[in-house]
Amino acid sequence: MEDDELRASLELLRTEHRDLDQAIADLHAAQASDELLLRRLKKRKLMLRDRIDQIERMLEPDDLA
Repeated sequence: MEDDELRASLELLRTEHRDLDQAIADLHAAQASDELLLRRLKKRKLMLRDRIDQIERMLEPDDLA
């Protein structure tokens, strides 16, 4: 993937991550939360965070080498 494609993917992932964060907060606030749905949303959010971190590392590699 080229940098432009990575940056576009990164922005989409960040948007989805923020949306999931809001959905999780809304479920907590509703007090009628479905625990299974909540776990699935949190798991998806963690997977997105991992992918975001991976793309960020690809765009800004370490200078240790």
